[in-house]
Amino acid sequence: MQFLENFQPELTITSPGRINFIGEHTDYNMGYVLPTAIGNKITFKFSRNDSYNECNVFSVGYQGFSFDLKEIAVSDVQWENYILGVISEISKLTDKVRGFDCTIESNLPLGSGLSSSAAMECGLAYGLNELFDLGLSKLAMVELSQRAEHTYVGTQCGIMDQFASVMSKEGHVILLDCRSLEYQYIPIHIAPYKLIMLNTKVSHNLASSEYNTRKMECEQGVAILQKSNPEVMSLREVTRAMLEKGKSEMPSKVYDRCSFIIDENDRVIAMTEALKKNDLKTVGSILYTAHEGISNLYEVSCPESDFLVDFTKDNDAVLGARQTGGGFGGCTLNIIHENAVDAFIKEASEAYKNKFNIELEAFEVQPSGGTQVI
Repeated sequence: MQFLENFQPELTITSPGRINFIGEHTDYNMGYVLPTAIGNKITFKFSRNDSYNECNVFSVGYQGFSFDLKEIAVSDVQWENYILGVISEISKLTDKVRGFDCTIESNLPLGSGLSSSAAMECGLAYGLNELFDLGLSKLAMVELSQRAEHTYVGTQCGIMDQFASVMSKEGHVILLDCRSLEYQYIPIHIAPYKLIMLNTKVSHNLASSEYNTRKMECEQGVAILQKSNPEVMSLREVTRAMLEKGKSEMPSKVYDRCSFIIDENDRVIAMTEALKKNDLKTVGSILYTAHEGISNLYEVSCPESDFLVDFTKDNDAVLGARQTGGGFGGCTLNIIHENAVDAFIKEASEAYKNKFNIELEAFEVQPSGGTQVI
């Protein structure tokens, strides 16, 4: 693209991916989550180009594209919609955005369940807010980025990914109530253990029908339970007793989805208490229990993730493991003693290669700060 020849950025923004310690698929059910940003990031470089409407975006690894601020519409190229959706949502709040040039470079593995999509949305919103002095709060940027994913990408995601990308604090996880958006930072100390991600290299698409189907199944469960419990507005308000009483009226899959969400909310609270006490054995145990639910009740795992989690269970150096992210592939989160990390990665990589003929990718992550100006 021609603008690259003379591109001199005025502003650099980094926007991180995230892991979620516990609380999968609870965010769009108004429950609790426990995420944190990680060191893997998307880097944005911005410059105003002195035009009124012309915008140019170049992403390393993708074809660049240009668009007119006055003619924003959904693109046939999926990744462009993360950009266009944010622009569309910002335009509903302010008319201050003018022509700009932007480059995007990522060290977040795509399709890994580390929420590169939220990092893309939030980094762009944050950068434009700084570049044009839009006056948007961090929460406003979180919420408009979520709406962009709903309207332009087609994924009916909850708010967790965007919230974690913007609001995270180094060395902490965030206990977030997705109903009230109240949150608190929980310090995390896991030495002498490390957080190791194993990337299955199995890509998932969060805009796929399966993700949105899970949301619809949960809503179906809520609708059934509302008949005898009119106060229930989401699965957040559903108790185990309510669910068991309404079980006979539900399709078995709907019951399983609801059962998982109720248990997962409880696990978030239990995990929070375990981290506060530095009870790492309980932390690991909760991860294993969560993965069983992810695989058997919510059915968003895959053979590759199940294999990697099972592979850890006879290893005393591993406290716990589970699939993390939206599901259908991506990464498993593993808590491994620092002295055993290299040997474990070697053994897991060999076993995974023999089973699936896929080269395993392994990397350490650490709880990091959120989107920021560099």
